[in-house]
Amino acid sequence: MRPFTIVFDLDGTLVDTAPDLVAALNAVLEREGLRPVAYADARLMVGAGARGMIERGIKANGRLLPATEIDRLEQDFLAHYADHIAVHSQPFDGVEATLDQLAESGCRLAVCTNKLEWLSLRLLDALKLSPRFRAICGADTFGVSKPNAAILNRTIERAGGDKARAIMIGDSLTDVATARAASVPVIAVDFGYTDIPVAELKPDRVVSAFSELPETIFRMLSTG
Repeated sequence: MRPFTIVFDLDGTLVDTAPDLVAALNAVLEREGLRPVAYADARLMVGAGARGMIERGIKANGRLLPATEIDRLEQDFLAHYADHIAVHSQPFDGVEATLDQLAESGCRLAVCTNKLEWLSLRLLDALKLSPRFRAICGADTFGVSKPNAAILNRTIERAGGDKARAIMIGDSLTDVATARAASVPVIAVDFGYTDIPVAELKPDRVVSAFSELPETIFRMLSTG
């Protein structure tokens, strides 16, 4: 019988990346002579991806730009972010211990994110988390992004897992929608990047700390 596969979202689930993402956004805006976005507001933009953050940052300045200009700013954003990817970003409390506990219990671990794969690897390498995962897959890995079920299905396959014995862990509507599309159970953390309370997204379970995950996962697996 194949082991269980636990698939994690990255930003807002495993790692608090908002400080460096917001810094990259504001660096790009300031270069364009625009006002920076307050951290509390910009943190909620993180789930929209690089392009979405830029579009929202421009809108917060009361501006609209053509797609070609957004393209240019997106490339500037990614270049800045890649060079400053782990200045302030840190795993959420309890991540390492929880990942180790799950692995020791025989679970395969994977990452499924809409971040580009090379940026995901760079971040997880910098935080010394990469070796814990059988697969680290981004929006460019398979040519599809969440909430398309294919990215989750193929991440599970790349990790050597079985979709019938997998659980998704995320923090947003996108993660819940992805899991539902793939018919995979989903647990949401309530400390991530969403302006909608995660309980309202109706995941199978909600946790408020990583330390709650192993018991929650094993309870779900034993009853599922």
